[in-house]
Amino acid sequence: MSLLFSYPDYEEQAVLLAKEAGYELGAIDIHHFPDGETLLQLETDVKNRDVILFCSLNQPDSKAMTIMFFARTAKELGAKSVGLITPYLGYMRQDKRFHEGEAITSNIFAAFLSQHFDSLITVDPHLHRHKEMKEIYTIPAQVIHAADAIADWIKDNIDKPVLIGPDEESDQWVSDVAQRAGAAYTVLTKTRHGDKDVEVSVPDVDQYADHTPVLVDDIISTARTMIAAAGHLKDAGMKPPVCIGVHAVFAGDGYEALQKAGAGKIVTCNTILHPTNAIDLIRLLAEHLKEREG
Repeated sequence: MSLLFSYPDYEEQAVLLAKEAGYELGAIDIHHFPDGETLLQLETDVKNRDVILFCSLNQPDSKAMTIMFFARTAKELGAKSVGLITPYLGYMRQDKRFHEGEAITSNIFAAFLSQHFDSLITVDPHLHRHKEMKEIYTIPAQVIHAADAIADWIKDNIDKPVLIGPDEESDQWVSDVAQRAGAAYTVLTKTRHGDKDVEVSVPDVDQYADHTPVLVDDIISTARTMIAAAGHLKDAGMKPPVCIGVHAVFAGDGYEALQKAGAGKIVTCNTILHPTNAIDLIRLLAEHLKEREG
């Protein structure tokens, strides 16, 4: 039986995951000293055990040292293997050197995790120029998809939805979810002039006047893309959109700004803890773990 440890704040999810997957819960103590350094102690014996850490990697800079300490300590204490379940995987966007001297952080972070962990499971990472995780990860890195869970939520909660992708990069998400939900979809065209300056085209909405627009994207960060799309839909006379994201990053004032922009409802999966979490993926992760272990 695998031994599951939880990073602080994710204990409730870890308890449910352990129960659903048939894992034993391990205890960990993490103490942060006033000078910013960290002391980590594994309070459950890991010798000859397959060990897994549950930790979503939003705000990754504040977690990187701690998860490294966990992996190295578990191996030093005799763990057979050390895996990482990270529903949200940070450092996936910078997959190219856009300006001279820039770090390609997706590759560097992948090398860091591959060095310290033996396996990784994540949910819908932001794969763009990289088509598969194995292009940058040297350990088994499995991807779980949230499309079915999102589609089920739409079917259960929205009458006559039309799914709308806020930009071309979201096409893969929107088309897949729309097919699973049995709904129509379209994708807007986005032109980004800066981090918070986004121009979005007006779609042909005449045939969807009596539908509820559903904006779907993998990550809601600054939310400016969805805000721009919501504004154009409002100008076109459509109903307030339901905004759905897999990962609730909500950097800065993103959440409040999206609320003020007139979103009818904001819904996310629970890959990052946030008040908008309405789509549970823990049982989906547990099903995958049970299938993987036969």
